[in-house]
Amino acid sequence: MSDHDFIYLDHAASTPVDSAVLDAMIPFFSEIYGNPGGLHAQGRAAKQAIVAARRTIAGIFHCHPTEIIFTSGGSESDNMAIRGAAWAQKLAGRGAHIITSPIEHPAVSKTVDQLCAVHGFEQTIVPVDEFGRVNPADVRAAIRPDTVLITIMAANNEVGTLQPVAEIGEIARERGIPFHSDSVQAVGTLDLDTRTLPVDMLALSAHKFYGPKGVGVLYLRKETPFVPHSTGGGHEEGRRPGTENVPYIVGTAKALSLAVENAAENSARMARLRDKLIDGVLNEIPGAHLTGHPTERLPHNASFVFENCDASALLMHLDMHGIGAASGSACATGNPEPSKVLTAMGIPRELALGALRLTLGKHTTSTQIDRVLDVLPQVVESVRNVYTIQK
Repeated sequence: MSDHDFIYLDHAASTPVDSAVLDAMIPFFSEIYGNPGGLHAQGRAAKQAIVAARRTIAGIFHCHPTEIIFTSGGSESDNMAIRGAAWAQKLAGRGAHIITSPIEHPAVSKTVDQLCAVHGFEQTIVPVDEFGRVNPADVRAAIRPDTVLITIMAANNEVGTLQPVAEIGEIARERGIPFHSDSVQAVGTLDLDTRTLPVDMLALSAHKFYGPKGVGVLYLRKETPFVPHSTGGGHEEGRRPGTENVPYIVGTAKALSLAVENAAENSARMARLRDKLIDGVLNEIPGAHLTGHPTERLPHNASFVFENCDASALLMHLDMHGIGAASGSACATGNPEPSKVLTAMGIPRELALGALRLTLGKHTTSTQIDRVLDVLPQVVESVRNVYTIQK
């Protein structure tokens, strides 16, 4: 099977680098290769490329360029934001209580867990409803005098549910509490205008929007309490040490520009295909259930659970048919465990173990969706037959 025939429906995990992004990056591998800290022509050219990229991204965020920090990806951006703000608040004597949700990416949840287990912080985990959505009223109710940080994602990576970020941000702002949002999945959906979006820290990862892997962005609003959690040179205004990854930073700026420029068109087209896929699955496959919010969801995300179905077998069979997908279930050897996201939404364990996530991209076609809708019912039936025998 050629790559041309393979149907890739795992864009929430990663996207291919856009050809225009690659074209923008290439000169910085072999033509402009100097260290941005150098005072010679090569160094100055590299430095200017970073300055231009930072200005481009700051223009999209409508913020000052110094509020943009380049990182190695979404996980580092989340770590920097949470650790930096929480520690700054604690050192200032404001408290050590963090509010979060049960459906956060591990870069958020494990960071908060470690702060609590090792460094004396406390956390309140506000619940989500059956769609995986946080109620802002629960966030408000969880605030204590010693609350120093609220961290709630913008959109869930598994089920695609959009969170009421603006409402939560307004609550945080009323109480003077820094608000961080993991927005890795939300580029092209969330309005990144920080003049109106009440978010103090926002994490992005370039490979989720057709940029390169290994590079990300942290928006850090001016005057947000923050102490660096890494030390070294004075890069990124002293907040993130290490020689800057010039070609990848250039690629990030180009990818984000394209994503924002084409957001409305791409989102509308993917949403139409997503709805076609969702309707087809629910109509053609008995015992199929949509997970996530039916309308307040990412335009490219279609996630399901199937009764009496094993997710790992489902993914293997789809791959054999030339379809790449993902599951909400993390299966350890001999000990399959359901997704914590699905569990938090109240989905029973047995059902959660039959999770499937199909995430479209800007190049996904209607013909490809037709092919998936032709193959998936057969695959589910086949997997169910084996699953029933094994039970």
